[in-house]
Amino acid sequence: RGRAGLSRVARRIPGLERQAQAGGNWRSREDFVFQFKGLCYFTNGTERVRSVTRHIYNREEYVRFDSDVGEYRAVTPLGRPDAEYWNSQKDILERTRAELDTVCIHNYQSELRTTLQRRVEPTVTISPSRTEALNHHNLLVCSVTDFYPGQIKVRWFRNDQEETAGIVSTPLIRNGDWTFQILVMLEMTPQRGDVYTCHVEHPSLQSPITVEWRAQSESAQSKMLSGVGGFVLGLIFLGLGLIIHHRSQKGLLH
Repeated sequence: RGRAGLSRVARRIPGLERQAQAGGNWRSREDFVFQFKGLCYFTNGTERVRSVTRHIYNREEYVRFDSDVGEYRAVTPLGRPDAEYWNSQKDILERTRAELDTVCIHNYQSELRTTLQRRVEPTVTISPSRTEALNHHNLLVCSVTDFYPGQIKVRWFRNDQEETAGIVSTPLIRNGDWTFQILVMLEMTPQRGDVYTCHVEHPSLQSPITVEWRAQSESAQSKMLSGVGGFVLGLIFLGLGLIIHHRSQKGLLH
């Protein structure tokens, strides 16, 4: 189900005109606010479409057109003369009824090629809230970022078994650039060998994204870091050795 805005040309508003005549020039009133809101509601694409236009005076809706009703209806006494006038004007009423096709369905077809079919794949990462040894309470954070549209399903698994308890999620966060993000956290106490998986399903993906986090003891983490560090240092020394060897060969040739 979705909704979109309508556009509408300005119309004569008899109720407000009468109020202005009775109370003077309403344009000079400091508290005067007039708003118009047009909405299109869609169910299952264009299987069912409904348009609603709302006229609001000083933050209070006073008259409305609903395509399911087919005519203007007053919401407050102020709206009665407006509803009566617009319903009596055949051209206005026909144009408003036609907006279901000329605006709602027309705009839906236009948006279908752009916004409604837009897909951006999420980026998924896992990180513990703090570095703790095994058998200590911790919080795993699955960060799902930069995706569109906003419909997304995030699940946690421990050793291939879905976790349903101890899960906390933020609301869907709008990034302001037509993408979203969400954080889904799992309270857990890691045991040696545990494998935690964040499982993400999204319309942009042909298959779910799964990211793993493995519980390790501090000694295992230290060994892993030492191994990575040793490997990097080895590459550095190898590179230096090749440079020195290359320069020495050039010296012999000269």
